Amino acid sequence: MAQSRIIETARLKIVPFSKEHLTQRYVSWLNDPEVVRFSEQRHRVHTFDSCREYMRSFADTPNYFWGLIARDAELGHIGNINAYVDVLNNVADVGILIGEKQAWKRGYGLEAWTAVCNYLLRDANLRKVTAGTLAVNTGMLQIMRRAGMIEDGRRICHCLYEDHEVDVIHMAFFRNDKEEHIRR
Repeated sequence: MAQSRIIETARLKIVPFSKEHLTQRYVSWLNDPEVVRFSEQRHRVHTFDSCREYMRSFADTPNYFWGLIARDAELGHIGNINAYVDVLNNVADVGILIGEKQAWKRGYGLEAWTAVCNYLLRDANLRKVTAGTLAVNTGMLQIMRRAGMIEDGRRICHCLYEDHEVDVIHMAFFRNDKEEHIRR
C-alpha cells in the first residue's frame, strides 16, 4: 500500500487500513444489502478471509486503503475509502463506503471524500482524481458534486440495478484549473 500520513478533519481521522479495522462489524457492512446496494460488492458474500485478502491486495502497490474513524468514540470506525492509482497516467480512482448506518446523512462521506481527494491532488501530487457511480446513487452523486467534481463521462446502460439497466456516471477533479479541461 502506498504510504500515507493520517489525514485529519474536524470530525474524522483517516488512517491507513490495518488488521485492527478487520472486525465482524466491518465484514457485516459488506454483507448488508442496504449498505452495499449501489456497490459491486452487492454481488459477493464476504468473510474475514475475503476481507483480509482485499486488505493484502494493497501491499506493495501504489494504491491507498484507509479506514474512516469518527472522533465521536461512540461511532469509531464508520467506513473505508480507497484510491487505485494509475502511476503512468498520474490519476487515482476513488471509492468510499460508509458502513456504519448511524453515520449516514451526517456529512461524514463528504468530509472524508474532500479530504482524501485534496490529499491525492496536493500531497500525492496526482494530476486527476476520478470516481464513478450508478446514476441511481443520488447520495454519492451529491457528495461528488458538493465536493466540486465535474462530470467526466457516462457509460450508458452499463450496469444492472434491480433488473434495470442504469448508467454509470464518472466525475473528476483536476489538479489544474478544471475549466481548462472542460473547454477541450
